[in-house]
Amino acid sequence: MTRRTFRRLVGVFLLLIAVGLYFTRPERVDPASIPAHQADLANGERMFWAGGCASCHAAPGATGDDKLVLAGGVELNTPFGLFRVPNISPSEAGIGGWSVNDFLNAMIHGTSPQGLHYYPAFPYGSYRNMKAEDLIDMKAYLDTLPASDNQVADHELAFPFSWRSALGMWKLLFLDTSAPALAANAGAEAERGAYLVTGAGHCAECHTPRNVLGGLDTSQWLAGGPNPDGEGSIPNITPSSQGIGSWSATDIAYYLESGFTPDFDSVGGSMASVQSNWAKVPAEDRAAVAAYLKAIAPIPAAGN
Repeated sequence: MTRRTFRRLVGVFLLLIAVGLYFTRPERVDPASIPAHQADLANGERMFWAGGCASCHAAPGATGDDKLVLAGGVELNTPFGLFRVPNISPSEAGIGGWSVNDFLNAMIHGTSPQGLHYYPAFPYGSYRNMKAEDLIDMKAYLDTLPASDNQVADHELAFPFSWRSALGMWKLLFLDTSAPALAANAGAEAERGAYLVTGAGHCAECHTPRNVLGGLDTSQWLAGGPNPDGEGSIPNITPSSQGIGSWSATDIAYYLESGFTPDFDSVGGSMASVQSNWAKVPAEDRAAVAAYLKAIAPIPAAGN
């Protein structure tokens, strides 16, 4: 190969990268598409607890009212590197300067106010399934919480994962991944549960296994898999014999409320914080989640 041919090939390769980056650049919400909506703080709090915001964004070890100070700092060790959860309190170190448009861009498209891609350790792939009105309510509630000036350090990621611009290709491949559809006769309660599980609850982010690039494997929807943040595994929560098939809808709703399983065991690990959040949502939402989990397809755990 001549030097000229090599240079041409390199030029073509760089051009292809540039074109790819252009067509996968961060997306934004069209301001004209944002509904005129008077924020409902009570619903915003409901979405806050369903969304588990305090579980990740409160300072490590926070308890009681301190869990409402969303100072960030929790570290997530993943196969892709170390992610540090940001401050999302209403301060300049957090999201105090964000507009509603900024918040919707982040939650729907994973785009920062500076026009950069967010890493999907922030589960915008699920939050984008929420209605704009619920997101606006959530933002309004977050604005009422205590401010913190805590400065969180950057993520620690090796190349190529540190190349943030490449996330546009990841989004192109995986951002619009959809949950398997419910049966037409599933009922309104299960449909409400589907909205909560696939949106604010972002249950699939942990309970569905991922491929080598971090995309959800929807053929194993909610069938459990390796813990994305550490050792062990996340359980199957489909109505299969390897999952929670023996649990009734009442059992599931009671577990979310109390933390007790039908076998009188108690919730543990990272799920303890999730359960604590769901204990604060209205009973009808816990019942809806239970109805959904009983309505989805039973899937054996991987390898069974």
